[in-house]
Amino acid sequence: MAEEAHGAEEGGLVFHPMDQFIVKPLFGDGAVGMFTVTNVTLWMAITVLCIVALLVLGTSRRATIPSRTQSVAELAYGFIYKMVEDVAGKDAIPYFPAVMTLFMFIVFSNFLGLLPMSFTTTSHIAVTAVLAMAVFLFVTLLGFWKHGLSFLGIFWITSAPLVLRPILALIEIISYFVRPLSHSIRLAGNMMAGHAVIKVFAAFAAVLAISPFAIVAITAIYALEVLVSFIQAYVFAILTCVYLKDAVSDPHH
Repeated sequence: MAEEAHGAEEGGLVFHPMDQFIVKPLFGDGAVGMFTVTNVTLWMAITVLCIVALLVLGTSRRATIPSRTQSVAELAYGFIYKMVEDVAGKDAIPYFPAVMTLFMFIVFSNFLGLLPMSFTTTSHIAVTAVLAMAVFLFVTLLGFWKHGLSFLGIFWITSAPLVLRPILALIEIISYFVRPLSHSIRLAGNMMAGHAVIKVFAAFAAVLAISPFAIVAITAIYALEVLVSFIQAYVFAILTCVYLKDAVSDPHH
């Protein structure tokens, strides 16, 4: 068995699709510490620079007839603004910048991760968990700030029969505290799975007999990943709006 494994390695058919998600120091080969500059740090910085280039530099010279960059920035702005207004209501408009920031960071991270030799930061649960926990804490604190203890009314379903209300309240509480977990795992899981599948088919493309099929499969999956990258950013943003609605609306309605 050991000889077969060694032979497989020499034949070049052994591949590790999860290696692309390893966090490595950007300088040197030492251990990764709390303040180590890594490939994650680099691609997060690139993501921020791309957002600044689009939303700040791209709109610095606004014109009646917009440039392509200005058109994309205005389209993104209008898209998220309408989402916040439609899903969370007009009371949530003051918090639109937070949702816009989240969406732009995630969508740029996802798209940059599709570039060759890049790193998909949103494929790591450590990144998505921080984003999801930030949304959870923000919404919870905002709810208590706006409504006080009345915010707890979101767990008490007044439209249900009285005998069922305690059971439903327990279910609602569990569901509420599971939000950060589901919010983060959904994004990280989808991004990791898609990139791993692309790597698997890319490895098979090295085999001459099946390379045409592998190339077709890679092209199809890559196109799907482009769509998934946008959809996952959209889902994260729209769920944030749903949670935001609980904080800004009347808990008893």
